[in-house]
Amino acid sequence: MRRLSIGVRLTLWYLAFFAVAQLVFGVGMWLILRDNLYDLVDDSLEEQVEDLKNFLQSQAKDPSIPRLREQVNQTFAIDHSGTYLELYAADGGLIYRSASLQAHPSVLVPPNQVKEQMLRSRKIEGEDFRFILQKVEVNGRLYTVQMGIPAEDAIETLHSFRSYLLMFAPLLLVAAAGGGYWLSRRALAPVDALVRTAREVSGTNLNTRLQKLETGDELQRLSDTLNEMLDRIESAFRRITEFTADASHELRTPVSLIRTEAELALRRSRGEAEYKESLRHILLEAERTTALIEQLLSLARADSGREKLHLQPVDLRQTLRRVVEGWQQVATIRNLRFSASLDVPDFFVMGDETLLRRLADILLDNAFKYTSAPGSVYLSLEPKGESAVITVKDSGVGIPKEEQSKIFERFYRVDKARSRAQGGAGLGLAIAQWIVTQHGGSIGVESRSGDGAIFRVELPMIATPVAPEKNPLPA
Repeated sequence: MRRLSIGVRLTLWYLAFFAVAQLVFGVGMWLILRDNLYDLVDDSLEEQVEDLKNFLQSQAKDPSIPRLREQVNQTFAIDHSGTYLELYAADGGLIYRSASLQAHPSVLVPPNQVKEQMLRSRKIEGEDFRFILQKVEVNGRLYTVQMGIPAEDAIETLHSFRSYLLMFAPLLLVAAAGGGYWLSRRALAPVDALVRTAREVSGTNLNTRLQKLETGDELQRLSDTLNEMLDRIESAFRRITEFTADASHELRTPVSLIRTEAELALRRSRGEAEYKESLRHILLEAERTTALIEQLLSLARADSGREKLHLQPVDLRQTLRRVVEGWQQVATIRNLRFSASLDVPDFFVMGDETLLRRLADILLDNAFKYTSAPGSVYLSLEPKGESAVITVKDSGVGIPKEEQSKIFERFYRVDKARSRAQGGAGLGLAIAQWIVTQHGGSIGVESRSGDGAIFRVELPMIATPVAPEKNPLPA
């Protein structure tokens, strides 16, 4: 079953609330009007009871019941023949009952049941009446009075009011439904505009943005948030596209060289030395390709969140010492001066030792590549507040200032002409930055063209872990 649109649902909810509010308002106004009209009728009844009291007070101080009955009959039977009146003495004896009530005794209440003032509505021959029942004391005597007057005007007014409510209520509901639907459509019009624009966005036009709203409400925040999301998606899509293109280019080059070398070797018969030289070239390119694939796989795992870190307390000084030992031989072969300053107390960080060694290898490999003999490379470890600072300094070609913000991008190389011969694919520093970020640190570079480069890595330190005590041997 197809669900109703938001506009229709908002209209129905608005209509339901309006109908309930209209019902409550109508019933409330009807009750208020009824009470006010009954109050007017009841005031008239109380005035007539007061007239009856004045009449009784005008009689003798202690008249007999027969005498009082005669006086009341003479007065009310002639002057108030249409009055609905019944009067009882204190002992329950009937003093007077009007002819109209004699014909309809069922509307009366026995006098012994009247304890306090009572107001009742009655119907007599289809007409509405309002009755008052109460005890009155006159000249020391107690009487029971029941008196009624027509309330047709009040009831007719109530009926007319109810008819008007029932007649205008559907019209107001129809008007409210139309108004609610118009308001909902007007309020949701920006959403329709966003939907139309969003449907046009695809992989080929990710630079398209949703309509900029200036409503200052939730819809504007929604459109701004969606545009920010599209910015992130476009940036990620662009990086993936560039990454794919660069990876394809980097892989195509060694594959082409391997193929060319093999074709040349097979084109004619060669001596053993020439075949060995060709195989050496093929092996070199295969090694370069293997290293590139490993780097690509590392970045792919990092992007997908599948590169797991095995965090544990790591003595950074000991880790760097092992790295330095491996690079001493490389420095000797390349005729470079390589020194390290690691004479500091224990520096412990919470990290993955394998990745931290790889970080140091990447920075040193980068320094050795771009430093010509007889240049120098320097590695140091020092404290800075709550952080451990690893510094790698070289006397190489340096990095132009305008290039420094791009060197951590994937496949970016400052010296594109030399990087191929040096074996770089522009992925090392991108991997180094990812490692530093995963360890909660930061990495930066200071350099000038032709004046070497200084890479600094800051990692948060932890307290030196306490070694577990060894259990003493039993005596």
